[in-house]
Amino acid sequence: MGVHAGLTVDRITRAAAELADDVGIEKVSVSALARMFGVKDASFYSHVKNLQEIRIRVAVLASGEMNDRIGTAIAGRSGGEALAAFADAYRGYALRHPGRYAATQLRLDPSKIADTTVFARSVELTYAVMRHYGLEEPDLTDAVRLLRSTFHGYISIEAVGGFNHPREVERSWRKAVSSLHAMLEQWPRTEEKAETAAVS
Repeated sequence: MGVHAGLTVDRITRAAAELADDVGIEKVSVSALARMFGVKDASFYSHVKNLQEIRIRVAVLASGEMNDRIGTAIAGRSGGEALAAFADAYRGYALRHPGRYAATQLRLDPSKIADTTVFARSVELTYAVMRHYGLEEPDLTDAVRLLRSTFHGYISIEAVGGFNHPREVERSWRKAVSSLHAMLEQWPRTEEKAETAAVS
């Protein structure tokens, strides 16, 4: 009874985030959360609309936590040092909190997250690191997509023990990040004329 009285959106969100890390975001359910709090499923619906809202809240929570770690890591750094700090903070969070990280990768309805600033902050932090390379659109978007897909792909394989070669995973990670820095330094600029011609 006391637990029910203390049921809040924040407590539900944090419990869902912890459960996601334990069993996976896809296995988080209202029933599982209700059991954790020792209440009936119906008790949750006076606090959250549905499971989708819970997942969105976990995604917002996790994105905010990632932003804090990345922001601290890259403070006062630039160039390859900033990129490495960003990459390490990103990877570290994803490996320590796999369920929360998975929530940040969910496709979310923009109208449902319009009142939060955490996703805009994620973009700001990424662009702060990218500023050193002097890229403009569309090259900036192309480069950011390369970083995101490289980080996500590496982490996803590492998380399931998919790297079977005896070379240390950490050494390969360092090489991958330093190679990304070298690539960004030499990024082939898209000429405005070529881009315009492609559109027309």
